[in-house]
Parts: sequence; C-alpha cells; structure tokens
Amino acid sequence: MPKAKGKTRRQKFGYSVNRKRLNRNARRKAAPRIECSHIRHAWDHAKSVKAMEVDIEERPKELVRKPYVLNDLEAEASLPEKKGNTLSRDLIDYVRYMVENHGEDYKAMARDEKNYYQDTPKQIRSKINVYKRFYPAEWQDFLDSLQKRKMEVE
Repeated sequence: MPKAKGKTRRQKFGYSVNRKRLNRNARRKAAPRIECSHIRHAWDHAKSVKAMEVDIEERPKELVRKPYVLNDLEAEASLPEKKGNTLSRDLIDYVRYMVENHGEDYKAMARDEKNYYQDTPKQIRSKINVYKRFYPAEWQDFLDSLQKRKMEVE
C-alpha cells in the first residue's frame, strides 16, 4: 500500500554516528562469508590475508597455528554422511497403499478414491519409482511381505 502524499520525512545527517566504525563494519560485512563454521569462528578479521609472500622452500613444513581447528575439521570429516533428502511420510503411505491394493495397475491407482491430488498414471508411476530409488531395501521387504500375504491367502 503506498504512503499518503506529504507524509514522508526528509532524512537528516546523523552527526552522532561514527563514520570510521560504520565504514569498517560495512567492509567486514561485505567480505565473503566463510561457510565452514570452524574456520569462521577461528578467523581473525584484524589480520590481512595477502601477507603470503613467503617462498615455499623457506617455510617450515606443517606449520599449524591453530591445531584445534584442524582437529575439529578432522573429527567432522570422520563422521558418517547424513542422508539429507527423505520422502514425506504421506507419500510413503500413499505409495504403499496403492501398490498393496492395485499392484502394477496404474490406471486403477489413478481412479482410486485415495488419489486426492488426481495424479495421472504416469505421475503415480514416477512417485513409486522415486520411492524405489530412495529406499531400495525397504521396497524389497515390502514386496516380499506382499508375496507372503498372497501365498497365505492361496
């Protein structure tokens, strides 16, 4: 919603603001953000990065000034990788219900009353394939349990 005409105020110069500190903070904020939290917390903003004019031969090997950062990075690297992307519980239940009741008949799945989002047969097939790709062991166990149920019924 636009402001009423004549209601905006003219900005006045802030004499009480320390311009030197303001510019220094602006420069610091403009610097690229370091993604690694261990390195970011150990970073010294007062020191310059460009003082690296030392020859490689003169420099002693493995000079570590902050070993705790190195230890933290090694500990984090040794942790097992998290599986970041998972499927929603609703989608898993939906796929299991459809396969349990209709098997491989995607047209019947599309006509099912639980197909709330009115997915087409191809969309349902792609959802089932996504579930197979994300949880291959769980999918195989599910198919085995379906086979056992069929054997018990017959």
